[in-house]
Amino acid sequence: MFRGFYTAASGMIAQQRRTEILTNNLANVSTPGYKADETVLRAFPEMLIQRLENQALPGTANKRLPRLSYVGPLNTGAYVQETIPRFQQGDLEETGFSTDMALVNINMPENEAGFQGTVFFTLENPAGGILYTRNGNFTLDGAGYLTNAYGLYVLDDQGNRIRLDSDRFQVDEDGWIIQDGAPVARIGVAFAENPLALVKREDGNYQWEDGVLPSAYGQGNMSFLVKQNHIERSNVDLAETMTQLLTAYRTFEANQKIVQAYDRSMDKAVNEIGRIG
Repeated sequence: MFRGFYTAASGMIAQQRRTEILTNNLANVSTPGYKADETVLRAFPEMLIQRLENQALPGTANKRLPRLSYVGPLNTGAYVQETIPRFQQGDLEETGFSTDMALVNINMPENEAGFQGTVFFTLENPAGGILYTRNGNFTLDGAGYLTNAYGLYVLDDQGNRIRLDSDRFQVDEDGWIIQDGAPVARIGVAFAENPLALVKREDGNYQWEDGVLPSAYGQGNMSFLVKQNHIERSNVDLAETMTQLLTAYRTFEANQKIVQAYDRSMDKAVNEIGRIG
């Protein structure tokens, strides 16, 4: 009796988790460079239900022998196995600010698993190592260093901080920062052959736990552009996300009604049937 109860309850938990992820996507619809998370739902292993009974077998009219009677498979519920960022290129938005930059994927190769690679800006991780982001909404701090909106230093292609005299500079499509007619530094851009292997951190940043991603410059099998005065918008599809959110809510509601029905049945079993005799 309780199998259906637990199956419906697991469905409610899975849809609640899915709703939280979709809501977070909606909250970041205006966050530059944000990559929408997608949920992967998976069913618990099915059980093959069988019953041992006494039935007459064909050709044995006068004999009754035990036989296994297969009822069929029983699904025991579902759960959210993992969340996967969707690294699809977002639309570009012109801002007019010289410190804003966007990465444009031109030709990205696919790895053996069929996943398309992508490129990231590099940031200095205060805890050590390098963080990666698609959010090019940068600014200059009081000391003239190029940072992101949360104060993390933007790195050049040599892994050094970028210091500028003012916000009057140009960035060409190859990533060179030019100030007063001379190149100052080259914006650091890393290439992830399999971006799904990156670990998502706070503020929309990612980390590669197996070391440091290789530089995207000089990679012969791929191409990209750096666009100054632009930012990459979030790739959250507002209409699609709202539809998925409504579907998750309706599914949660359906499972909730099943749980309530089981609750009423158990109440009858305890308080009414249990008093008979």
